[in-house]
Amino acid sequence: MSRVSISEKQLGLVGGIMVALGPLSVAIYTPALPTIVADFGTSDAVGKLTISVFYIGLALGQLVCGLLADGLGRRNVALGFFTLYVIGAVGCLFAPSIEALIVARAVQGTGAAAGLVISRALVRDLFSGQASSRILNMMAIIIASGPAFAPAFGSVMLLFGDHQLPFATMVAHGVLTLALVLIFIPEAVAVDLSRIRPLAMTRSMLILLRSRDFMWPALCTAGCAGAIYGQASILPFLLITQVGVSPQIFGAGMFLQSGVYMLASMWTRFLMRSIPAEKLVPWGAGMVLMAAVALLYGTLIAEPSFWSVMLPVAFYAFGYAHAAPAVMTAAFASHPDRAGAASALHGFMQIGIGFSIGLLASVFSTPSTAMGVLIGLSIVAGAGFALAWSRVNNHKAA
Repeated sequence: MSRVSISEKQLGLVGGIMVALGPLSVAIYTPALPTIVADFGTSDAVGKLTISVFYIGLALGQLVCGLLADGLGRRNVALGFFTLYVIGAVGCLFAPSIEALIVARAVQGTGAAAGLVISRALVRDLFSGQASSRILNMMAIIIASGPAFAPAFGSVMLLFGDHQLPFATMVAHGVLTLALVLIFIPEAVAVDLSRIRPLAMTRSMLILLRSRDFMWPALCTAGCAGAIYGQASILPFLLITQVGVSPQIFGAGMFLQSGVYMLASMWTRFLMRSIPAEKLVPWGAGMVLMAAVALLYGTLIAEPSFWSVMLPVAFYAFGYAHAAPAVMTAAFASHPDRAGAASALHGFMQIGIGFSIGLLASVFSTPSTAMGVLIGLSIVAGAGFALAWSRVNNHKAA
């Protein structure tokens, strides 16, 4: 077991590559979905299942991965789950039928869960305070660059090959991640098999759920990041079907959101050189609240347009980038002996809220109503918990 045998920059870079497995496995794959539907002779609804089962595996896999990582060690579990990811990606590459592809995507999503869980648990194990916030910020920059450029990259790949080419890229990404873990990642916790007993794992989760120090910052990022996941299932129908923009304009809008988040994360990294990360939380939460008000107006009161939707979405991403490093650090710092479980529950809440938003969206009469109510309320809740945590944290510091 090692405490710190990896530098801050190394962990930020390697952790970013690890955590990007999940988002990139969706973003780079989405442009190939119509081709996959045509090649396998199936329906759009069945084709979309390949995305849904990936997210289900990603969500449930985080819970299992985090609890195992507290007992079996971060490095050991990471190697096992990333191997599972590669197996799933290879299965996707050579899938003979849509049914086989759906199963392989579920396996792939489960393996990708380690990227989200282990990377953040390692940050808590090996670093703290401002250093922890800087590493999480670097990971955010890498994560944001994926959705910004991956769809375009995936579309270009289809010019040179069939739907298998994106899966070959995922195999390469998985193998690279395995190699980086083997070379750079130390074992940060001692193996303790007693911690993976069912009663011990249940107790860890209950302690976290009852902890205000964990739940308040976790609910902040769950509400805000969950909205990012959830809006992916609403925005295409809102902008393309209801508003009537072209797919190319829609793609430019998604690039705008990811690009703004990436630039805001870089700006936040610059600010953290002289300002403690927790001091940026009220400013970030305030911007998120203003964006929520603008989004509610642009979708529920005014006639929805490209700009009335995407400007608030981009401004919301800008504000969230300021608050995320400190609140994520606070969530993981609250229970250092349960960093794996905390990271798992934190990630599960994000994916769970995003998935729930996607399911509930079908209840509303129009995409604009679903966007305003579900996404608006989700980010308002996230910003509210951020402000509440910031106030309590400042009171403790005083």
